[in-house]
Amino acid sequence: MAQRVTLRKRQPYNTSSSRRRIVKTPGGVLRYHHIKKLPTAPKCGDCGSKLSGVVALRPREYANVSKTQKHVSRAYGGSRCGVCVRSRIVRAFLIEEAKVVKRVIKSQQNVAGARS
Repeated sequence: MAQRVTLRKRQPYNTSSSRRRIVKTPGGVLRYHHIKKLPTAPKCGDCGSKLSGVVALRPREYANVSKTQKHVSRAYGGSRCGVCVRSRIVRAFLIEEAKVVKRVIKSQQNVAGARS
């Protein structure tokens, strides 16, 4: 008959935070090893794609790694992907250009109105 395996943690339910695997120890005894959750990679706040260059860890583990592993050296490095940053820069540039064009048109209309 198979050996019984008892839980090693107090939590008795089969939840995602209470996953376990049966392992045979060197003494020949079957034991449960409780498995930690797998880490997910950080996502871009705009498009939701994975951020390249940032390590995938569980939230508390980010406290133990260096800053260079948590972000990339760019504006919005650890929160937005490069494509979204580029589109933000282009959008800001086009808005500024539109403001300049609007100002030029308004000044031309003022000059034309003063002549007539």
